[in-house]
Amino acid sequence: MTDPIRIANDHLSAVIDPFGAELVSLRDAAGAELMTDADPAFWPKHAPILFPVIGVTAGGTIRVDGIEYPITKHGFARDLPFEVADRGDGHVVFVLVDSERTRAAWPFAFRLEISFRLDAATLTVEARILNPAAVPLHAQFGFHPAFAWPLPFGQARGDHRIVFDSDEPGRLRAITPDGLIAEATNDSPLDGRTLHLADALFDHDALVWDPVTSDAVTYGAATGPRLRIGFPDTPALGIWTKPGAAFVCIEPWHGIADPVGFTGEFRDKPGVFAVASQADKRIAMTITLLHG
Repeated sequence: MTDPIRIANDHLSAVIDPFGAELVSLRDAAGAELMTDADPAFWPKHAPILFPVIGVTAGGTIRVDGIEYPITKHGFARDLPFEVADRGDGHVVFVLVDSERTRAAWPFAFRLEISFRLDAATLTVEARILNPAAVPLHAQFGFHPAFAWPLPFGQARGDHRIVFDSDEPGRLRAITPDGLIAEATNDSPLDGRTLHLADALFDHDALVWDPVTSDAVTYGAATGPRLRIGFPDTPALGIWTKPGAAFVCIEPWHGIADPVGFTGEFRDKPGVFAVASQADKRIAMTITLLHG
């Protein structure tokens, strides 16, 4: 198995594990870690790639042209090794292609490229989903980065917040105990555009904005360095942690879990996109370290 790959510049360094093309470390110029400690008592992941589904599916299956396929929560990409297609000091590209294993869960030919690129104080992570087949490809895709809470700059955990770029007037999606999207919705916990982070917010799983109006949020304390997470290509956003954990996940999604009672074709599930024959779709996330 290929060892994790490090890319760096004068502002940031990142380490990516080819298994799942998962970002496992992001540090500032002084070496301070901005990602989760992945404490197995809470959650042993760092930033899994979610593909080709988001969340759970009803009965653990999807239906394509009337045929049922068993698929795990968040799909298979996070549980498979990627090949390194290109690399340099400040960038690396990983590739996953369809196989007998993937087609048993999701019957499409594909090429998934995940690229990581450093530009000054910004890490850009971009997915490129290519369809080599003669029929359309249907999928969901999401990012799941877990950032240190608190960030390593001396501010108290209770002083951290997430500020949305735009007003978010809608209600939030509710999640059932088995992970499906409930018929009911929840009132927004925002104070204006600000989510004041507290463990109690996550007593009943993730907070889900679907749709989300903002293209970016800023995370951190009111003073000191902060992180700005941009997601121009994803119409939904999840924010999640386990109460007491030293991380908070800010998750741009193109898709959501199955709604309660959904029994339709996968292509008709909310948030599923289509990629035409011989075409591709790009979905990007940026993480920028802001000072001051």
